[in-house]
Amino acid sequence: MKKKLIAGNWKMNGGLAANEALVQALRAGVGAPACAVALCVPAPYLAQVRELCAGSALNLGAQDVSVHEQGAYTGEVSAAMLRDFGVRYCIVGHSERRQYHGETDATVAVKAQRALAAGITPIVCVGETLAEREAGHTEDVVKRQLAAVIHLNGHCISEIVVAYEPVWAIGTGKTATPAQAQTVHALLRAQLHAASEKSDRIALLYGGSMNAANASELLAQPDIDGGLIGGASLKAPDFLSIIAAAR
Repeated sequence: MKKKLIAGNWKMNGGLAANEALVQALRAGVGAPACAVALCVPAPYLAQVRELCAGSALNLGAQDVSVHEQGAYTGEVSAAMLRDFGVRYCIVGHSERRQYHGETDATVAVKAQRALAAGITPIVCVGETLAEREAGHTEDVVKRQLAAVIHLNGHCISEIVVAYEPVWAIGTGKTATPAQAQTVHALLRAQLHAASEKSDRIALLYGGSMNAANASELLAQPDIDGGLIGGASLKAPDFLSIIAAAR
């Protein structure tokens, strides 16, 4: 049976002092969790957080990776650079990257490929907007987004993590009901099963405003294997509560 995964996405938040206080509080409370735990932090803090997490159950994660391996791409960070800092997980295709930086399904697929080639587990994000959900297009959207990643990475697709993040539930305080989330997770599970005989190894995370209050009910769903946590990952008591719920 695969371990659940709780990954915190700090987004563009943090500071040297705040990071140290948060990670020390997490270290003090996390113990030996039943699930895997990752902290996906802004690139400038990778070195600091790597040192803070050393010797604990906390794994280091990044929030993005370049499609390029090296070269004249100012401001980009390659998968090899992330590997040098001991990065274990990397978010690719987050809805904010798709929305604000114009990332396409094809771009996300290449980013997943780059991470995999460097021995980093990509956390591939898929999800629909409110308009797409209300138009009844949820299934088409998430299947299209995932299909691009499967098409390019089919030979090693069992090495990825998938995060379903309904865009309408990110940072809005709205959350998909456990039944709504489970329906989409089951759909994604079936799509992955058709693509790989090792699909049972793939963790499916829910990423739409999971918090300390709703984590247990969401994580109890048969096809929800963890969470991609935004705001709650910046508050040690809340994040620890979610980790404790992932059994």
